[in-house]
Amino acid sequence: MPVAPPKHVPPGVLSDKDRRARFDKERGPSSQRGYDAAWKKCRALFLDRNPNCKCGARAQDVDHVLSVVERPDLRLSWSNLRPMCHPCHSRRTATDQGFANMERRRY
Repeated sequence: MPVAPPKHVPPGVLSDKDRRARFDKERGPSSQRGYDAAWKKCRALFLDRNPNCKCGARAQDVDHVLSVVERPDLRLSWSNLRPMCHPCHSRRTATDQGFANMERRRY
């Protein structure tokens, strides 16, 4: 079975794996970021009433149009939520908030 060659990481630069680990450690637990019992209840009801992603697949995630960091007052507002399948949500998060967004990279 072929094995991918090792990736070169210049000295002083964190690998993607190390950068993600540092990011996860610094951002704290989900309950501190607004994903508490009230969110879980809201999410379950929202997915029950909005079962499909825009791509047509079954929705598994609920996305905030405006992030909880930007607008914590809208975290439970259905007008700020949209149903998404996991691949669409991961792609959106990576593009808008995460590792694919070069403007927001901290490391």
